[in-house]
Amino acid sequence: MRYVSTRGAAPVLGFSDVLLAGLADDGGLYLPERWPELPPLEELRGLSYPEVAARVMWPFVDGDDAPGALDRDSFERLVHEAYATFDTPDVCPVVPLGSAGGPGGVEGDGPELHLLELFRGPTLAFKDVALQLVGRLFDHVLSARGDRVCVLGATSGDTGSAAMHACADRACVDIVILFPDGRTSDVQRRQMTTLDAANAHAVAVPGTFDDCQDLVKAAFADVAFRDEVRLSAVNSINWARVMAQVVYYLTSSLSVAPDGGPVSFVVPTGNFGNILAGWVAKQMGLPVDRLVVASNRNDILTRFFSTGTMAITEVVPTTSPSMDIQVSSNLERLLFEVLGCDGAALADLMAAFRADGTVSVPVEVLQQLQAEFDCGRLDDESAAAVIRTVQQHTGLLVDPHTAVGIGVAEALADGGPLSDPSVPVVCLATAHPAKFPDAVEAAVGVRPALPAHLGDLFERPERVEHCDADLDAVESLVRRALPTY
Repeated sequence: MRYVSTRGAAPVLGFSDVLLAGLADDGGLYLPERWPELPPLEELRGLSYPEVAARVMWPFVDGDDAPGALDRDSFERLVHEAYATFDTPDVCPVVPLGSAGGPGGVEGDGPELHLLELFRGPTLAFKDVALQLVGRLFDHVLSARGDRVCVLGATSGDTGSAAMHACADRACVDIVILFPDGRTSDVQRRQMTTLDAANAHAVAVPGTFDDCQDLVKAAFADVAFRDEVRLSAVNSINWARVMAQVVYYLTSSLSVAPDGGPVSFVVPTGNFGNILAGWVAKQMGLPVDRLVVASNRNDILTRFFSTGTMAITEVVPTTSPSMDIQVSSNLERLLFEVLGCDGAALADLMAAFRADGTVSVPVEVLQQLQAEFDCGRLDDESAAAVIRTVQQHTGLLVDPHTAVGIGVAEALADGGPLSDPSVPVVCLATAHPAKFPDAVEAAVGVRPALPAHLGDLFERPERVEHCDADLDAVESLVRRALPTY
């Protein structure tokens, strides 16, 4: 397998080089040259999650001839080690939620709804599913090469803690994570700032997630700095993140449609990486019916899939802060594909978007997107109502991001594209409710408890650095953080 950049002007690389590079030299994102076929579904039934994961992901790794390249035995071992950190052998279990379309939103005559619980890892968010593996892949490849990198990332809340925990105390990695000061939940912040690892640095930056992400992209674009400190990335610009997320679309499909029939997925998303993985699974042969983008009030993706126009507006703080984003990095990968893998055309489109804050795609491109994607949005009040309804009817507590997905699913099941009762709908539960206890308690009067391994989170000392939203300031901080400076 070889990888190309969405901007079309970077070297073609194998997996291990793509893993370490993160962002391509031309500012683009790496994608495989072709989509491998999934193994026959009948061969995967009855296998454990790590066994399925190793088989599904190996074609993306196979054929690498760079220094430190992974052999299959090593890759399978790292996959099993990564998923041993989850609190259930199922890793990403599926929980029935009821039928859509009834009074209050459940037990109607619509399709069966299911929750795909992606929060059973160490930091209680779906990012663990990929990052527990990616951290190990980094360490393996770097150790084999006798090399060291500095991971620089931005987070709206969950990626940061998952990345820092995945990289903590690893011999060949330093990690610096920028987060928007005051715009994460207290649990999200403390999972970063209380981590006791000398190689991990949480940095509060004034502004929004998009401001943090712009600083990270600018640092990567500074080629001299990038080479000087050996920058790398583990956020969703890194292809390995998307690759690992493909797996749970397959395992959940096997769970809810064991006969191999079609399944629809509703994904609360801000940066588009999670739902992109579902689209990749479909390209690999998974029988996916509809992919639904679920947004909060920061609804640039819903507006784009409705109108074909991306237009940046002000980021509004919400109870689902991981989706408080206006620049969705991974959308670039999808646009590259629908533009016929034309890197120059994609580069022109993204340059126009950056220059003007708005850009539109041709009608035929929008029609191609709408053939596979639907969308919807939910405000904070409606998300709170969903949290109440789910708790009343099922006894389950869901976090505000998951509630956005469930609410959008219910709306589209009422005579919309999810109304076919023969096609089950999987709603991705992206975070544990205890990561957002204030919002959940405000909705239902019950404060969700943290799991035992995080029970003393609010008693642990915090270690946080502060930095201006300025590239020179960020680069200086990174230099000071590294052991060689």
